Amino acid sequence: MDERQALIAFGALSQETRLQVIRMLVVAGPDGMAAGVIAEKAEVSPSNVSFHLKELERSGLIAQQRESRSIIYTANYEALGGLVRFLMEDCCSGHPEICAPADEVAACCTPKTE
Repeated sequence: MDERQALIAFGALSQETRLQVIRMLVVAGPDGMAAGVIAEKAEVSPSNVSFHLKELERSGLIAQQRESRSIIYTANYEALGGLVRFLMEDCCSGHPEICAPADEVAACCTPKTE
């Protein structure tokens, strides 16, 4: 991930509803969530959640897929991991033990595929 992509992603996450949505989608896993369910859980109107989903999708942090009459949104784990790696890439300064806890968290948070 380059700096421009990171800035776009951080900009998308710097709003309360969008941060809440991305956290919901991370928990939902690869099955994702329908836009209506996201709106209900976030306690915002469908038009409001649509606006926020569009921003998150533009940033590359989520993806959408049509299933019948619904649009299902999923977290883009690769992009989220890239964002974390972007933050951590220069942190160690020759001391890998500093980054070890972050590596352990990243490994345990990899979505399970069936």
